[in-house]
Amino acid sequence: MTILITGATGNAGGAVLQSLAAAGLPGKALVRSETELPAGITPVYGDLNDPDSFSLDGVSGIFLLSGYNRVEDLLTKARDAGVERIVLLSSSSLTGADLSNAVAAYHQAAEEAVQKSGLAWTFLRPNSFMSNTLRWLDQLRAGDTVRVQFPDVPVSTIHPRDIGDVAVQAFTSGGGNATYRLTGPVALTPVEQVAILADALGRSLTAYPMTRAETHDDLFAAMPAPYASAIEGFFGDGTVDETTVNNTVTEVTGQPARTLQQWAQENPGRFS
Repeated sequence: MTILITGATGNAGGAVLQSLAAAGLPGKALVRSETELPAGITPVYGDLNDPDSFSLDGVSGIFLLSGYNRVEDLLTKARDAGVERIVLLSSSSLTGADLSNAVAAYHQAAEEAVQKSGLAWTFLRPNSFMSNTLRWLDQLRAGDTVRVQFPDVPVSTIHPRDIGDVAVQAFTSGGGNATYRLTGPVALTPVEQVAILADALGRSLTAYPMTRAETHDDLFAAMPAPYASAIEGFFGDGTVDETTVNNTVTEVTGQPARTLQQWAQENPGRFS
């Protein structure tokens, strides 16, 4: 089996590449330009928004991101090329009470397109990534105070490599269609996350708990209103539960889910 990884330079796609390489499996990375790739991974140059821009020759599985144009055309091309399985990076938002928001809507559209394609599929619905702590990078470069949104909401964030390992298992273990809800091993508030990051970086960091009004203003300044509204609903109004911890990573991979301490210790250079 040869897997094509879309989003190969991102947190999730990059983690799948690492997991494939660690398992000694061949893979291809969809990239727009030359970039460093793990051993055993070959580049495929193209744009996910344009399925005509790249070849699927020799590809038997695709790790696919949601939210791109012409997904139906890509899936038709995949079926015609002999692709066997799609592993789709979906979202915890689809387990929530409101599926009409902007984030849930585009993930749901992607899941429905894959289901209609006739290809075998696995949907991954992870919680927020541990790598999302990088959103504090500019603040950390400016000083030792980190303004945190939704300071009292614990989230069981997930290590991207656990997503990668589950994806590799989905490609290699066979079986039928499946949906996996993925969490980290423990739920931590943003204040607790900052403390873990401080320890890993050897810095004395202070978390400033933002009010709901401050959070609202920051979100709507940082992203389009429909997405800001969705995020505010997820964590401010509790329309999505990212606090509950499950054991899916361990059940699928046979290994315990990685901790935020591990992620922070592995990635100190990304905060410099």
